[in-house]
Amino acid sequence: MKRTKQILAIIMFFIGVGCLAVAATLIIKYAREDRQSAALGEEYGSRPVESESRISLPDETEPMSTPESTTPLQEASSEPESEPESESVLAPEPEPVVNPYAASYLANSDMVGWLVIPGTVIDYPVMWTPEDENYYLRRGFDKKKSTAGCLILDTDSALDPLTTNLIIHGHNMKAGTMFGTLGQYEKEDFYQDHKEIILYTEECQRNYEVLAVFRSQVYKKSDTVFKFYKFFQADTEEEFYDFYDNIMEMSMYDTGVTAEFGDHFITLSTCSYHVDNGRFVVVAKEVERGDTYLPLEASEDNK
Repeated sequence: MKRTKQILAIIMFFIGVGCLAVAATLIIKYAREDRQSAALGEEYGSRPVESESRISLPDETEPMSTPESTTPLQEASSEPESEPESESVLAPEPEPVVNPYAASYLANSDMVGWLVIPGTVIDYPVMWTPEDENYYLRRGFDKKKSTAGCLILDTDSALDPLTTNLIIHGHNMKAGTMFGTLGQYEKEDFYQDHKEIILYTEECQRNYEVLAVFRSQVYKKSDTVFKFYKFFQADTEEEFYDFYDNIMEMSMYDTGVTAEFGDHFITLSTCSYHVDNGRFVVVAKEVERGDTYLPLEASEDNK
């Protein structure tokens, strides 16, 4: 009996030792795996995982980075924009020149212009005496009596400030002087060769192109008809086109020249004998300015 107990004790001993050995083996195995897992975690745990989330979109609050090809645009934007060459290089304003009629202006302060129709005998001073419109009706430039008189700017016309219409009156002289040849504008062929009218004022040269040619007359005050000689200033389109439409309708032929509100005219008027108090009229539109002139005193000094 005693021997049997000893054998059982030995068996139990070896079983215990075996269990301890197995347990130790398992403990060692799991400990090794934990160390390997920890090592793997230290090696890869801080690395980002490669996936679609790695493509970062730009923050909307910050500007997107631009490719190198756009860098010149960024640099250009920091510099002031330069105007196109065609606009930045402007033609200089022409310098004032000596008035070709300075001596005449200085000789008679009543002179306000010099009228020329190239290719004709019309090449005369224009006088203006608001206090007495008829002063030069039978006086020459020297203020001495003269049957031909002078060309006269209507009292209600003005150069400063410039009125819409400058009306110039002149005698229809049989000798052809003054406006004695103005009636030749009845012929369209004459007009074709003499479209240009020039008025040399104290300040500048004004160039005109013939717009309309017609016959009319001086009416009674009570006559409710179009009176070309009553038009001087158009402050409204209605006033402008009332004059313009009427003269175009009355014109003997179509010159092809047109006008619009804001344009300026010169009207040349002389006697005509088709009716009592008849008038032959040439209206021209200002098309451009010519030279600007030095003050008269400076013009005299530069001679």
